[in-house]
Amino acid sequence: MTSLLDPKRLKRQYATDKLSRDIVAMREKYAVPRIDFPQWAMNGVVWRGGEKVLDAGCGFGQYYEPLIERVPYVDYYGVDLFPGVLATHPAFNTGRLSVGDVTALPYPSNYFDVVMANHMLYHVQDIDDAIREIRRVLKPDGVLMATTHSVQTMPELRVLQRRAVIILTQQPPSAVRAPLAATDLFGLENGTRMLARHFYAVSRFEIPSTMIFTTLDPFLSYLYAMRDMLELYLPPDVSWDSVIDVLREQVTQLIHQWGEVPISRLAGVLVASDRGDFIRGFLDRREASGG
Repeated sequence: MTSLLDPKRLKRQYATDKLSRDIVAMREKYAVPRIDFPQWAMNGVVWRGGEKVLDAGCGFGQYYEPLIERVPYVDYYGVDLFPGVLATHPAFNTGRLSVGDVTALPYPSNYFDVVMANHMLYHVQDIDDAIREIRRVLKPDGVLMATTHSVQTMPELRVLQRRAVIILTQQPPSAVRAPLAATDLFGLENGTRMLARHFYAVSRFEIPSTMIFTTLDPFLSYLYAMRDMLELYLPPDVSWDSVIDVLREQVTQLIHQWGEVPISRLAGVLVASDRGDFIRGFLDRREASGG
């Protein structure tokens, strides 16, 4: 069985920016309420202007333009392990993008005011190594901003896929598990604990939304955009195409009966620091009082 962290799978998924853009576009189009997630996530950081920012796992640059709009005189750098996704990044020709691994960042220590690690730490083989490396390149009062989903996100989708597999497989229902999500590796819940092992303080912000599908085709398009992950946990006797056939029938019936298929999502941002951002005032008061 292929792992979520299998290098070949990740290389295939991020050979270009297409799948990443498709997933982002679908979430933006069908989410209720409509959320500009990058702008919302950046509210978790106290921006002062002029920050030197590393966008780790920057991909096609989803956060680049919102950051430029939000932060005056920001000094932006981006790094990603997969060169294919960098090709359409808005900063591609600025000389500020690098191909590199978050566990071995090509930057000096104490260099950045903010490191963004948005929806990417769950792709890393050793998350603790990545966090240690991020902490190394942060200034002493620097801030890590890491976005992800809750481990409980999209329960309806997991149930639908598991039900389809139970119908198709020769295995007993008790042996069929719901698909493992990337957030099982680094989500809002376990991610908070992981960051707390490396930073003095961690703050968590979350925002719920629901993707509402009133027709079949966009629902199937969303599944195909995530196929590389959802297909991993199918039993040997169940094919992706057969699962899609069952889901097509089930979702068609649900839309006919209820008018829509809702997929609940819970996303958020974790902000971590040793003495910057939200923790700065507390530490200043404690030092002033001699505590």
